[in-house]
Amino acid sequence: MPIYAYRCDACGVAKEHLQKMSDAPIAACPECGSPDYRKQLTAAGFQLKGSGWYATDFKNGSSSAPAGGHSCGTGGCGSCS
Repeated sequence: MPIYAYRCDACGVAKEHLQKMSDAPIAACPECGSPDYRKQLTAAGFQLKGSGWYATDFKNGSSSAPAGGHSCGTGGCGSCS
């Protein structure tokens, strides 16, 4: 079940609620009872699986940039100033 973030416009309380996707949004703030309790837009969590670019390029956290930190390898590309 997804976790949804809510915030009350009246009292400012912010809480997370575990709800089914089919559940109706919570209508009233659990702290003050105000109907101004709104579901917030948050970043979704996801996991990339398989043998694609993520697993081969970024999974181990190693950087492909040279020791000098320049992606062009020389530092003379103009964007690495």
